[in-house]
Amino acid sequence: MAGIYVHIPFCKQACHYCDFHFSTNLKHKSDLVTALCEEIKLRQQYLGTSVIETLYLGGGTPSLLSATEMDRLLNTLHQHFSLTPLAEVTIECNPDDLTPEKLKQLQQQGFNRLSIGLQSFNDAELKWMNRAHTAHESLTCIKRSQDAGFNNINIDLIYGSKFQNEKEWQHTLAQVVELNIQHISAYNLTIESKTALGFQHAKGQEPGIDEALSKQQFLYLIQFLNTQGFEHYEISNFAKPNRMAQHNSRYWLGYSYLGIGPSAHSYNGLERQWNLSNNARYIKQVQAQHSFFETETLSTDNRYNEYILTRLRTKWGCNLQDIEGQFGSNYRIHFLERINTMPQYLLKIENTYCLNEAGKLMADKLAVELFV
Repeated sequence: MAGIYVHIPFCKQACHYCDFHFSTNLKHKSDLVTALCEEIKLRQQYLGTSVIETLYLGGGTPSLLSATEMDRLLNTLHQHFSLTPLAEVTIECNPDDLTPEKLKQLQQQGFNRLSIGLQSFNDAELKWMNRAHTAHESLTCIKRSQDAGFNNINIDLIYGSKFQNEKEWQHTLAQVVELNIQHISAYNLTIESKTALGFQHAKGQEPGIDEALSKQQFLYLIQFLNTQGFEHYEISNFAKPNRMAQHNSRYWLGYSYLGIGPSAHSYNGLERQWNLSNNARYIKQVQAQHSFFETETLSTDNRYNEYILTRLRTKWGCNLQDIEGQFGSNYRIHFLERINTMPQYLLKIENTYCLNEAGKLMADKLAVELFV
């Protein structure tokens, strides 16, 4: 079992907090699609005979592709890879792109899951983020998507900004629940140094993150969504029954995946690859069939550390039999020595260790303490 991720590195405008690889120059969009199709052909052996169960188009903003460009990309994928009939096929979208015509197009093209970047229902906050949509569009695009027949919808939210207080966050989540969506991805705002927000913060024009407020909002998020029938199955992700994100879950569970496009990563269990993070160079190198990615062969230590980093964030946790079976008895001994020093942050179910609420507040720090 495996998945494919395709990175579409274009956006209408640059969100002030975002440090993903993207460009607001759309004039090379067609050339990029040509290069994506060529990479698909070149990489069709990477996953071997694995069955493709998930396809995810992310970015950037994949919904910016025209119907013709999307058809070309999807047709190439289907020509060179075999997706299971029940494959989860996701596309990331901006609310302002989801017209009735666009939704009909996406459904006809086989997308059965939407991931919509709402981020906020506050117009002032959306403007501060430099988002291209309004709060009204945030609300209406969900109803429009549901009316079009989509019944597997994720929305992205950001908490921890200067525009939010406890009451505002509670109101946001109440609005989310009223939308009757199936999945929520909620991320604590971070200030990345090379973003517009990062530059403004460095100049003293923007405040830092209020860590106490973020902690309070995160705990409320967990507790409130639990009462509304959502399962907290990964630090930032909440799902209604049978609606966990299959594609991202495969990342956390260590399945193989192929990444197509500039900056995309691939993993086959033994090595990791990552593509050039420059659109022009990526297009040129792919067209010339020259190397457009770097490769790292993972040591046992690398693979163990990645297992800890990803699994500790999830409801599946770290399992002693898995650790010994995949990495050896010495790693099991090491894990037990370290994990037994942090009982206040853990839930133990038979031979599996998961984080409790206190542990979820410091998941990355705890993972590092378990590394070799």
